[in-house]
Amino acid sequence: MTDSPKIFPLGDSCVTVDFGNEIAVELNTRAISLASHIENDPFPGLIEVVPAYSSISVFYDLLEVRRHFSEFASAFNAVRSRVQAALASYEALETRSRQIEIPVDFGAAAALDMSLVADRSGLSSAEVIEVFTARMYRVYMIGFLPGFAYMGTVDERIAVPRKDSPRLKVPKGSVGIASGQTGIYPLESPGGWQIIGKTDLEMFMPNSDSPCLLKAGDEVRFVALA
Repeated sequence: MTDSPKIFPLGDSCVTVDFGNEIAVELNTRAISLASHIENDPFPGLIEVVPAYSSISVFYDLLEVRRHFSEFASAFNAVRSRVQAALASYEALETRSRQIEIPVDFGAAAALDMSLVADRSGLSSAEVIEVFTARMYRVYMIGFLPGFAYMGTVDERIAVPRKDSPRLKVPKGSVGIASGQTGIYPLESPGGWQIIGKTDLEMFMPNSDSPCLLKAGDEVRFVALA
């Protein structure tokens, strides 16, 4: 882990702050805390702050930033200055997490890759389900699709890799594993994760005030349907 985050441009209207290249609760907490700090004290031209596993991306309106911070040589320099000020004053605190239960159908019709996961793990399907549902999963970030939550970490016994060739259509609500990560497909889409079940909960509700069911920092427990 690094104590000195890297700050660099991502295109001409985004600044990225990178705390390190690993999946770790400490780094994720720093990213989420910094994102919240900037959102709570926005600068003119700020569009959105997106936290990831161990970084944040600060998107801004190029012209608006230039109009309000003309003393800087570029919009990037202006936003970097605001980000550096935020880094100097924010606190990397673990906020109280929401705990959410996700009911999952692990039946044969929903668990498209259960036999593969069981075979590679040397476990029965029932044991895979038991191992998978035994722990709480942290939502590290939202990405790939609207409402797709990257969660971890998966028990090493069942942490199978992605498929060599992705499916062209993964059913909506499918619960998948990719090495140490798990996630739920909010929409039907191509995908290469190993599918072990399916939920009917809506992960993405575009017309809602809060369109994504899960947020970075949440804790999720999967519960097998009877």
